[in-house]
Amino acid sequence: MHLSSIRLDSPVELVVVAVLAVLAIIAVPWFWDRWRKHKQAGRSFTVLTAVVLLVVGLGLAGNLIGGFFPTLGALVGTGAYANDGTDAEGGDNGADLDLLRDAGATKAKNGKGTVVHMKVTGRRTGLTRDSVVYLPPQYFEPAYRSLRFPAIEWIPNYPSGPEIADIYGLPDRLDAAIKKRAMPPTVVIVPDPTGTPKVGHDTECVDEVDGSPNDTYLSADVREWAIQRLGLNPDRRAWTIAGWSSGGYCALNMVTRHPQWFGQAVSVGGYDRAQGNDGQTDDLFHGRRDIDDANNVSINVRLHPSPVDILAVAGSQEHPETAAIGRIRAAAQSPVRVYSWEIPDAGHNMNTFKVQLPDVLAWIGERIPAPTAVGRPVDISGGVKPWPLPSAGARGGLTATQE
Repeated sequence: MHLSSIRLDSPVELVVVAVLAVLAIIAVPWFWDRWRKHKQAGRSFTVLTAVVLLVVGLGLAGNLIGGFFPTLGALVGTGAYANDGTDAEGGDNGADLDLLRDAGATKAKNGKGTVVHMKVTGRRTGLTRDSVVYLPPQYFEPAYRSLRFPAIEWIPNYPSGPEIADIYGLPDRLDAAIKKRAMPPTVVIVPDPTGTPKVGHDTECVDEVDGSPNDTYLSADVREWAIQRLGLNPDRRAWTIAGWSSGGYCALNMVTRHPQWFGQAVSVGGYDRAQGNDGQTDDLFHGRRDIDDANNVSINVRLHPSPVDILAVAGSQEHPETAAIGRIRAAAQSPVRVYSWEIPDAGHNMNTFKVQLPDVLAWIGERIPAPTAVGRPVDISGGVKPWPLPSAGARGGLTATQE
């Protein structure tokens, strides 16, 4: 059985484990003096069973309340993709997307977008990773056939992969926002920021020193592929990066590192610099202070300000995250614009993030253009120039001021 098919967020599952835990606790005194043979082993077994079930029950309860890990696969970070919540397979690099138009058109009649899984290989980096793509209902309507859609690149939190979009309830939220015209029809790309293995390999979406070019893949490769294969609007103002937790940091970092490609970013429960060696995060920078600083959001908005809009959201109980927002706001120089709000009595968990989705989508919707016709060549960067990124030595990684 695939580990990603074993749910950890089921109330029924929690009730069953809770009942078993109560029975196991009752069994400890009940059998204490009833073991005739192997008394010590029997007592140890009943106590151990009760403790394990109690710990598992408490863990499941906390996970259900916080919405941290939807499946066992997400908990242990297998890196294997589980296609729960997708409507179709799009083939490598979206080769089979044209075959899905009839099915997409059928869903579109009911106001539903289509969620497609595919593997995307980056031209620069050569990395191949899973992606889930939400195509809005209008994507399959004849009137929109010649239009270019805006895009959101949604970065999952560690150790999650692109299947997390279904756990967020993101497709339904997008359908609702588009129907209410809180945002224009928008294509949403949810890439895998980590690849495999995931355990002990939190990449923080950065180009690692002499390692994996994660930033280049997510910012340059995925964007270039989506513009070419999905026919998206290349204008920087039509591109948003968003995410929760580590995905929030990724969004903030990439929008400040690549303002020529992205116009705005949203972080919910994110931070302003890559996490250090903590048992899950790799040694990303190998002592290179220049690379560390070039991935520090507070430094980037001070030394390399560009016309980007940043929304940073955190719960009132998320003290490191709220402190990070304060540092970003204090450091930001014009033309950077920083917006923020605090969620009362909320902590660092996925449920906090999920309740913010409608407001987050509305904020994005106020800033991105509607699907536009292909016109004469224009400066898609809006005159925004890249700043000289120091080379991390990652294979195919962006350097200097490559556009």
